[in-house]
Amino acid sequence: MARNDLKGKVVLIAGGAKNLGGLLSRNFAANGAKLVIHYNSDSTKADAEKTLADVHAIGAEATLFQGDLTKVENISKLFDAAIEKFGGIDIAINTVGKVLKKPFVATTEEEYDSMSDINSKVAYFFIQEAGKKLNDNGKVNTIVTSLLAAFTGYYSTYAGAKAPVEHFTRAASKEFGPRGISVTAVAPGPMDTPFFYGQENDDAVAYHKQASDLGGLTDIKDIAPLVEFLVTDGWWITGQTIFANGGYTTR
Repeated sequence: MARNDLKGKVVLIAGGAKNLGGLLSRNFAANGAKLVIHYNSDSTKADAEKTLADVHAIGAEATLFQGDLTKVENISKLFDAAIEKFGGIDIAINTVGKVLKKPFVATTEEEYDSMSDINSKVAYFFIQEAGKKLNDNGKVNTIVTSLLAAFTGYYSTYAGAKAPVEHFTRAASKEFGPRGISVTAVAPGPMDTPFFYGQENDDAVAYHKQASDLGGLTDIKDIAPLVEFLVTDGWWITGQTIFANGGYTTR
């Protein structure tokens, strides 16, 4: 459904090249938004260029930005590039994340640091930069995980590093609210993308598929409309983490 309220808006999507980020890029473009599509490295360059081509085919203005966002200066450069290209930013969405499924006692310090950097540090400084550089009445959204509400093992660094984002969201909503900026997070269940399958064996995949009340893994097509709602009509929802998982966890 076309949305006139997105026409001409500038949307910055971290991790916007593929999976959920790629779908969001295409959906926002179809509704007349201008896109800044971030991707991390050469390994995702082809996906980013395909998404950019699709967005241009729709008729939207868009640009790519490559950078490792665990280096905070690259987050600042990403926002600055968006402002230089389009004059401002209305919506900032962070889909960046990394999964590690490993026993607690086998996790190395290097793995812990990497998971913390990607899932927590990037989220913090992305929200910080949005608070500095978004237009008044802007919107910020971060993708986290429904494992924040799960009682499970093996994902200590993934869920553990995403957990602080709930408070980052609450704190930022209080501080940015006077400028009309809403700040939210969305916690999907395990999504049916390559991001999920790389960590799981067949038995685990079968378990996750049957664990949701509505059946099956989370489809990115069921998450994208929620994100789009929160950064448009749903702007009055702020400081909240919304769990969208088909009954996979308790909240």
